Amino acid sequence: MAMTLLFAGFLVLMLLGAPLAVALGLAGTLAILDAQLGILSVPTNVYAGIAKYPLLAIPVFILAGLIFERAGVAKQIVTFASSIVGARNGGLAVVAILVCMVMGGISGSGPADAAAVATVMIPSMHKAGYPKPFSASVIASAAATAILIPPSVAFIIYSVLVPQASVPALFAAGLIPGILAGLSLVIPTVWLSRRHGFGLSDTGPRPPFWQSLKDAAWGLFAPVIILGGLRAGVFTPTEAAVVAVFYGLAVGVLVFRTLSWRSLYELLAEAAEMSAVVLLIIALASVFAWAGSTLGAFDRVAAAALAATSNEIVILLLLNVALLALGMLLDAVSIFLILLPLLTPIMTAFEWDPVWFGVMLTMNLAIGQFTPPMAVNLMVTTRVAGITMESTVRWVLWMVLAMVGALVLVTFVPDLSLWLPRRLGYL
Repeated sequence: MAMTLLFAGFLVLMLLGAPLAVALGLAGTLAILDAQLGILSVPTNVYAGIAKYPLLAIPVFILAGLIFERAGVAKQIVTFASSIVGARNGGLAVVAILVCMVMGGISGSGPADAAAVATVMIPSMHKAGYPKPFSASVIASAAATAILIPPSVAFIIYSVLVPQASVPALFAAGLIPGILAGLSLVIPTVWLSRRHGFGLSDTGPRPPFWQSLKDAAWGLFAPVIILGGLRAGVFTPTEAAVVAVFYGLAVGVLVFRTLSWRSLYELLAEAAEMSAVVLLIIALASVFAWAGSTLGAFDRVAAAALAATSNEIVILLLLNVALLALGMLLDAVSIFLILLPLLTPIMTAFEWDPVWFGVMLTMNLAIGQFTPPMAVNLMVTTRVAGITMESTVRWVLWMVLAMVGALVLVTFVPDLSLWLPRRLGYL
C-alpha cells in the first residue's frame, strides 16, 4: 500500500498540476505515514537533502552565470569568434554555436547561456538574412551544451545523488562530449544556411583578430581560471564557483564597467530566487527518495526492468528513448531527482561506470532542453526573438537529430567520456 501511495500519489499530484517539489514531498510523506516510518523522518530528510557541501556551488555558479551574462562578456566573445570564422554563408550561425559553448564554460546553465547569446546574436543574424526561427533554434540547441561543458550545475546535482562519481571527474568527463555535441550542430547549421541562402548579406568586414582577442580575453580567461584551478588543486568545485563570482564582478565593475550597484542588487535577488527553486525541489525530493529506498520500491522497479530483458544494448536503447521523451516534458534537475533512485540499481547491476552513466544521462537531458513542447532553452530564445515556438520546429528538429548522433557515439563509445578523467587521474 505504501509503495502504491508513493508512485500513484506522485503521478496524481502531477496530473492535478501540483508543483514538482510539492508532488515529490507530499507523495513521500504519505508513504512514510502509511508505512509508519516516523513522521520526524520528513524534516530530517528535508534538511539532509540540502545539507551537502557540493550543493553550495549551485547558487554561487548561478550567480556567476548571471554576472557574466549582464557584464557584456558575450558581446566581446561574439566579436572574437567572428574574427575567426569571418563573413561567409552560415558564418554568423557558426559563431553563435561557438559563443554558446564558451559561455557554457562560464555559466553552467542552458537557459542563462541561451539568454545571454540570443540577446546579442539574434538581431545581428536577422540583419544578415537569417530567419528568426532558425536563429532561435541554433542558439537554443547550442546553449544546451552548457550542462555538459564544465562547470555544470547538472553534474553537481548528479554527484550528490550518485556519490561514486566525483565532481572533478564529471567535469572532465563532460568536456569532450560537450564539444562533440556543439560541433555536431555545425553540420546541419551550415548545410541549412547554404541550402536556403541564409547569411548571404553577411558581408561586413572581418573584425581584427588580435584586437578582438584582447577585448574577449577577460571572458575567455574565466573557464581557464575555473578548470585550471580545479586541475591544479588550488580550490574545490565549490570554491571555484566563488572565485568565478569575484572574477566576474571585477570584470563587470572595473573592466567593462557595465555593472552598477542597482544591477548588482537585481542580480543577487534573481540568483537567490533561482537557487531557492532548485534547492527546494532537491530538499523535498529527498523525502521521496528516502521513502522509496527504505520501502525497497526502487529496487523492485529495477528488478522488474532487468527481468524483462537482460540485454545491455536493449536496456541502453530503451533508457535513452525514455530519457529523450522525459526531457521534452521536464527539466534536467527534476528528471535527475525523480529517476536516479530508479536507475542507480540498474547501473549497478550492469556494472556501468557511474561517471560515463552521468554524462550519458546529462546529454539526453541537454537534448530535451531544446526539444518541444517544453524546451526551456527554446522558450528563452523565442521570447528574445519575439516569435512562437511552433515556428522553430522545422529547424530545431535538424539540431535534435545531429545531437542524437553525438549521443549515440557517447553511449556506445564510453572512452569519449572516460579518457580525459583517466588521463587527469580522477578515475
